[in-house]
Amino acid sequence: MVKQDRAIRTRRTILTAAAKVFEERGYRAATISEILTTAGVTKGALYFHFPSKEDLAEGVLREQDQLPIPDRACKVQQLVDTVAVHAYRLQTDPLVRAGVRLSLDQQAQGLDRSAPFLRWSEAGIDLLEKAQAQGELMPHIVPAETADVLVGAFAGVQAMSQAMSNYQDLPGRVTVLLRHVLPSIAVPSVLAAVDITEGRGASVHGTLQDPHTVRQPAALS
Repeated sequence: MVKQDRAIRTRRTILTAAAKVFEERGYRAATISEILTTAGVTKGALYFHFPSKEDLAEGVLREQDQLPIPDRACKVQQLVDTVAVHAYRLQTDPLVRAGVRLSLDQQAQGLDRSAPFLRWSEAGIDLLEKAQAQGELMPHIVPAETADVLVGAFAGVQAMSQAMSNYQDLPGRVTVLLRHVLPSIAVPSVLAAVDITEGRGASVHGTLQDPHTVRQPAALS
C-alpha cells in the first residue's frame, strides 16, 4: 500500500510538471529533460509511468475530462453544470488548463487531440438524449448535432477567454454563451428554471469536494 501511494504521488508530480511545461511552451517545444527538471524525479521514474512525451501529453489531456456531476432531474441543468464546473476548473487547476492548451495546440503534430472533443461530444449526446426523452428539448433538436455545436462553441469561448484574460472572465463568457444558445435548445418551461449564473460552476464544484455529498453514477464519464 505504501509503494502504491508513493507511485500515485510520483505519477501526479510528473503530470503536474508536464502540465506546467506544456502550458508554457506548447507540445512541440516541450522536452522530456525540462519536464524531468521541473518534476525533480529520475528518468527511470518518469519512463515507468509515461514511456514517451506523447504518453505524458495524453495523461495531461485526460485531466480535463468531466467530473461526475450528480444526477439532476433536469438533464439540461446537468449539462449546464458540467460546462460550468469545467469553466471553474480551468480557472483553478493548472492540469486542466494544460489539457485544454494541448487540445487547441495546432502545432502538436503526432498527438491525437481529438479524444477530449470526442469524449465531450459523447457526454453531451448522452445528456441531450435523456433531456429529449423527458420532453426538455425543442422539437427540432438532433442531439449529435447540438452536442457538436456546444462543444465547438465552448472550445472557442475558452480560447478567447485565455487570450483576453487568462481565463479570469470565463464564467461570465460561459453564461453569455448559454444565454444565447439555450433558448434554441430547451423548451421555455425548462429554460426558466435552469441556473446559468456566473457562480454556478464554483457552487457545484464545492459540493463535489464535500465528502458528505452523495454522488450518483456519472452520466458524463
